[in-house]
Amino acid sequence: MNDGPLTGVRILDVSTVLAGPLASSLLAEFGAEVVKIEQPGTGDPARGYPPLDGTGTSATWSVVGRNKSSVTVDLHHPEAAGLLGRLAATCDMVVTNFRPSALRRFRIDFDDLCAFRRDLVMVHLSAFGRTGPYADRPGFARVAEAFAGLTHRTGDEDGPPMFSGYPVADGTAGMYAAFTAMLALRQRDRTGEPQLVDIGLYEPLLRLMEDFIADYGATGHSAARQGNRNPHISPNNLYRTRDGRWLALPASTEQMWRRLVALMDAPDLARYDSMTARLEHREEIEQRVSEFVASRDLEPLVKELVAAGVAAGPVNSAADICTDPHIRARGSLIDVGGGHGETQAPAGRFSGFDGTIRLPAPQLGEHTDAVLGSVLGFDRQAIEDLRRRGVI
Repeated sequence: MNDGPLTGVRILDVSTVLAGPLASSLLAEFGAEVVKIEQPGTGDPARGYPPLDGTGTSATWSVVGRNKSSVTVDLHHPEAAGLLGRLAATCDMVVTNFRPSALRRFRIDFDDLCAFRRDLVMVHLSAFGRTGPYADRPGFARVAEAFAGLTHRTGDEDGPPMFSGYPVADGTAGMYAAFTAMLALRQRDRTGEPQLVDIGLYEPLLRLMEDFIADYGATGHSAARQGNRNPHISPNNLYRTRDGRWLALPASTEQMWRRLVALMDAPDLARYDSMTARLEHREEIEQRVSEFVASRDLEPLVKELVAAGVAAGPVNSAADICTDPHIRARGSLIDVGGGHGETQAPAGRFSGFDGTIRLPAPQLGEHTDAVLGSVLGFDRQAIEDLRRRGVI
């Protein structure tokens, strides 16, 4: 395969857990060079997330830190802004997720860094975005999920709101940030002008829930919690099999419904020949489907459903994923060394290039001397002087 399409793009990653580092990591998988700035002595907080291996290295860090060089700079030091600006001058893009006030305080905001490179791209992820009354509020994924309405929708109908099983706001925002980074690079290359991308952590998640605001506008009612049910589709649920496992079964189209009814040998259900009718008779339908699934073991049932052309699949644990033959055949997991075993491979397959893991997650400051030397031309004495004065 050829080099990745982002080969030759250099990114300065001035972010910490998790959306910002994910965005730069995704870009790095397709060729971008990423120089990650970390606080001397501590580094990205993700380095300390358990579980840790025998050397004290985090399994999480092995994923979010891969394909990056680590350079330590103390952003609180008065000389740090100038050093960061010089690094930014050699980069196409800066990715950051500090609060707007912190960027101004460190003197590394968009205008500050554009003084060093006039066509710089900055992707700025923050909890609530750069504008509006909440711009300088702190926030993490769970705050964003609650703010965007996802938490309100998650949980049983008669129970309290619940978090999703994983803090999806970080992942959604990281992927959206990588997408918008490509838009900004394209615009920069078309116009020669610097580009600022401003994303609130909650915004991609709100955009993802296509029905949430539209339904409210149409009905005047906020979507309520419905457990595993879908407000627009029935049957659509998790069903327990005879052998105690769980099956995801969403009959999202008329064709899927007809196939499922035929497999269940339940011609009486065929009279519910529209989604509106099925939602009106949801309780009956859900009960019948639940009984059908409960009469079979998971693996043979999945084979039956697949043979009938019905979309369905198992609820996998990490152990299930690591032994699944399809995941093995697709190469969806990869071992990049470092003693942590397998992690997720770059997503997607492409005809002209591959997503690659070229570097394992670095030790804190592992590349400080190399980057300052090769990128900025600092000699050993200059680097040691910066280290002695606490800049790096």
